Amino acid sequence: MITQNKRLIIILVTATLLLFVPFTAMQFTAEVKWTLADFITAAVLLYGTGISCEFVLRKVKAKKIRITMCVLLLVILLLIWIQLAVGIF
Repeated sequence: MITQNKRLIIILVTATLLLFVPFTAMQFTAEVKWTLADFITAAVLLYGTGISCEFVLRKVKAKKIRITMCVLLLVILLLIWIQLAVGIF
């Protein structure tokens, strides 16, 4: 079983690795042009969602509710990300 601190570290490392994807792409192509504000926004969204999911996993005891809340947080993250990327709303 994964300890709570190890799970948090995995979440934070995953978010960091996701931020390295556009950073690395910027080194090889001119089509990816993120500014510092883009990276800060993405970091707030990714780390905020990850920490929120970790909080839910630690505090909510009912497994079904934990899963539902984490899925809801991820859906909200995706909707915000899509809105910022292409403006669907």
